[in-house]
Amino acid sequence: MPVYKKKGYLHQHFRIFHLRDVSMKEIPFHYHDFHKIIIFIDGEGQYIIEGKTYPLKPRDILFVSAGEIHKPVTYHGKLYERIVIYVSQDFLTHWQQEQWEDNTNLSDCFRLARETSSVMHMPKGTEHDLLFHMKKIQQVDKDEGFANQLYTEILFIEFMILLNRALQSNQLDKLHEATYDPKIQQIIEYINTHLVDDLSINLLSDTIFMSKYHLMRRFKAETGYSVHQYINSKRLLLAKELLSTTSHPITDICFQCGFRDYSAFSREFKKQFKVSAREYRNN
Repeated sequence: MPVYKKKGYLHQHFRIFHLRDVSMKEIPFHYHDFHKIIIFIDGEGQYIIEGKTYPLKPRDILFVSAGEIHKPVTYHGKLYERIVIYVSQDFLTHWQQEQWEDNTNLSDCFRLARETSSVMHMPKGTEHDLLFHMKKIQQVDKDEGFANQLYTEILFIEFMILLNRALQSNQLDKLHEATYDPKIQQIIEYINTHLVDDLSINLLSDTIFMSKYHLMRRFKAETGYSVHQYINSKRLLLAKELLSTTSHPITDICFQCGFRDYSAFSREFKKQFKVSAREYRNN
């Protein structure tokens, strides 16, 4: 497989890379349209996910769902070593759509993390199986033996099964301390549960009893995005999901995602994903 460039784009089912930095350039807040798993190996650092700041320690595992705004915080001269895994939503959806008797859903780990903690800890013993399989995937990925690509994919599916089992059987420590602004978290939760509704800044400021100017300033400081940018990105990701999982007309999807103007939706979709909504559905 070709070497993956760290630019935040994913053109395969999944990509894995082992990174070790001591002086890393600051990475701004951003989000992806794929899921990301980070296994923190060694060093010092923090990670901000959707306005919550998590201090990191070795054997922590981070779950960043598609669309979640995040960024790492590193320290000059301090080691920051981790394994980063990008995994396509479509790849996980494919396995979800198979008619398994036990309703297998490999993306359950991201749902469970959103409901509990985005950063969990692997106790000694637990990390052995997960890291062993991850190293095996990386080794096989470099080989050129018979059906190597298929073998790599099978090993990765096995890793995702083990990871989901670890969460569902409470093998990972979910009690991970995080610092955050309660008011901003309240707004983030409100936005994500009311994407199709009116989300004017006046309504949001009234919801948490804060002046709109104070809200906009604090939201930007905590997430790196303006309120409008945050809402827009979440609505576009919802539209992308509906385009690939439903047969609803594109105009209907536009309004189902909270957009009030189809031309504005079409323009923003193409700007964000580099293809039109129709081209994305056709492809």
